[in-house]
Amino acid sequence: MTFPVTRLRRLRKNSTIRNMVRETEVTGDDLIMPYFVCTGRNIKKGVASMPGIYHYSIDLLIKEVNKMIKDTGINKILLFGIPDEKDDEGLVACDFEAVVPNAIRKLKEAIPHILIIADVCNCEYTTHGHCGTIVDEDVDNDLTVNTLVAQSLILAEAGADILAPSDMMDGRVDAIRKGLDNGGFQQVPIMSYSVKYASAFYGPFREAAQSTPQFGDRSTYQMNFSNRKEAMREIAEDIKEGADIVMVKPALSYLDIVRECANFTNIPVAAYNVSGEYSMVKAAAEMGWVDETKIVEEILTSIKRAGADIIISYHAIDFVLSMKKQQRRV
Repeated sequence: MTFPVTRLRRLRKNSTIRNMVRETEVTGDDLIMPYFVCTGRNIKKGVASMPGIYHYSIDLLIKEVNKMIKDTGINKILLFGIPDEKDDEGLVACDFEAVVPNAIRKLKEAIPHILIIADVCNCEYTTHGHCGTIVDEDVDNDLTVNTLVAQSLILAEAGADILAPSDMMDGRVDAIRKGLDNGGFQQVPIMSYSVKYASAFYGPFREAAQSTPQFGDRSTYQMNFSNRKEAMREIAEDIKEGADIVMVKPALSYLDIVRECANFTNIPVAAYNVSGEYSMVKAAAEMGWVDETKIVEEILTSIKRAGADIIISYHAIDFVLSMKKQQRRV
């Protein structure tokens, strides 16, 4: 049938019908909220390039996470650490008393039902800001993998529910999986940053994580943003090596990759709505150029519609709160 017998606008004529036939809906169950945790007490320090995002000391992070759960129902967080000291290899992260393991233990003690995903990387912990050990002015893959395994075991022992290696070293999923299994952590899943592009969208995060490279860039280990077929190779390798969840990062400029990954695999696909994407929305909203609530809903819906089962987003709390307000008006 065609027009005039078929009129697609019939199913758009009021909000009740539109909601009834809605194909894609984002809920708090889909969302993970990232947090930056630092040492000290009573610290809540704003990140200039990411309005509404802060460095929290552990005591205030516990209060913030409790409030998030009460207000939104979101009970999943991704943790990044801000250490007091750094070294050339990121070994400071491999200490049981390091900031993230310490935060995990105290969060679990205070909020047992919280699900904690721990980022596994070295960029926040190295003096040079790269994601691993430098040899001949480049990151040495295999030496870095050794450090990542050591860091993973510490995080698992501290009580992390999921480990998320974000470094893009070859073979690290296999090495971490074997390390976890041999260490008695067979039940800890790996959410691999399988497709992580060398992207300009990470700028604000590097301020937040204090991880800007002191020389060069990360193009020898993060992916070329022009490549699509290579992304499928990365996904395939990580699944073979034991990844339980695969991730695409960033999200918005890579929705085609999210869709292709979802079509390619039958394991969950995550997408990271990254700092630059967040900050652009915040800046435009502050200038009055966009409606923040509406554009965030559209962005997150587009990521899920593309095929993401899980969305990591700095908008997570604001989005759920705005959706609750809309529901109360109905």
